[in-house]
Amino acid sequence: MVKFILGTKGKMTTVFTEDGRSYAATVVVAAPVLVTQVKTVEKDGYNAVQVGAGETKESHVNKAQLGHAKGKALKHFKEVRQRDGALPEGVEVGATVDVSAFAVGDSVTVSATSKGKGFQGVIKRHGFHGGPRSHGQKHSERSPGSIGGGGGRAGGRVAKGMRMAGRMGSDRVTVRNLRVLQVHLETGELVIAGAVPGRPGTLVEVRG
Repeated sequence: MVKFILGTKGKMTTVFTEDGRSYAATVVVAAPVLVTQVKTVEKDGYNAVQVGAGETKESHVNKAQLGHAKGKALKHFKEVRQRDGALPEGVEVGATVDVSAFAVGDSVTVSATSKGKGFQGVIKRHGFHGGPRSHGQKHSERSPGSIGGGGGRAGGRVAKGMRMAGRMGSDRVTVRNLRVLQVHLETGELVIAGAVPGRPGTLVEVRG
């Protein structure tokens, strides 16, 4: 069975286990996904399973996507490569995968796009301490300081990778070794211990 599903990030909550421990947890709402393609080494150069999720209007997708999904209008297509290189048994195009593929206690990897925070300075973006607040300093509390130009180590230019102000967030973030606390088959929800990247409603990839 393929342990890979697409869902949306829901609310955060607190889960109490039978041994009395409490966990901060994230609810991921995952409707059944459709297997749209099975890639093989012979045909595609690697083994992978592609799934589609998020039903929408036919007018919102092009004909190529509609034909690829066998007439179903789907928003998202993602694929997962098999770690050991072998395809799971019984996986074929048209099959569905739901939250029953996961069990309580499973260790999962979650990937999503983090929150976009816009253009930020070096203190928020990189954790700089800022300048001193005394000894005649003025308007320099949150400034980056020297960037090392003037014929120093970089020969009068700004070195590549210099940490400076810029756009922050909206990155693909992967969090590994999260634990499944609850599986709700009737509502299609996975309750996962810990925080998941993104805002509520973000597309989330969960793989075992």
